[in-house]
Amino acid sequence: MTTDELMDWARENIRTGRFAPGQRLIESDIIRETHASRNKVRDALQRLATEGLVAIEPFRGASVRSINRDEVRQMYEARMALEGFAAHQFAAADNDELKQELKRTQQEMNDWVKRGDHEHFAKLNSKWHKIIIDGSGNQYFHQFLARLTIPLYRLLFLTFYSKERIAVANDDHKKITKAIVAGNADEAEALMRDHVRNGLKALLELDARQL
Repeated sequence: MTTDELMDWARENIRTGRFAPGQRLIESDIIRETHASRNKVRDALQRLATEGLVAIEPFRGASVRSINRDEVRQMYEARMALEGFAAHQFAAADNDELKQELKRTQQEMNDWVKRGDHEHFAKLNSKWHKIIIDGSGNQYFHQFLARLTIPLYRLLFLTFYSKERIAVANDDHKKITKAIVAGNADEAEALMRDHVRNGLKALLELDARQL
């Protein structure tokens, strides 16, 4: 298993809650389960720490990082600005091919909302957001937004357990997709900011013990 594969494995276990906030990530246990070398495990944990998913402390080692409500709020406020501007830039751009891909992804999301498959919807949600960042034409947005969203993977996944939350999120998506495809940049930015704000509200409604 490569270092990148180890990181993907750890992210998935954190996202699904198998590794809970505050839980120690013991190197020997990871080696036993993944058959990776100790050096690769240490490298993966160090890189996950730079992403904000893992905390590494002297004499205690690595553990899943907990996030407090104020940190969640600050991350979402930064996302409002960045993703709002990305939606504005994408709407204003002459990129019909990518806008058509956004429409196709939106249709997939519409179909999966009816099925109530929260896990698949969460994956499509990530794809939808990525298309908008790609469409902005700003290569740095991916870097900045990854730093803001990766620590929230588990919490984002939890919010999509609710059929009502999925429906509300997708209603936002449909409006944003329509504005972007129509080239309405100011409207797309305002709608994206509202969408991210709604996501923050949904997260803060989770039991504080889940943060």
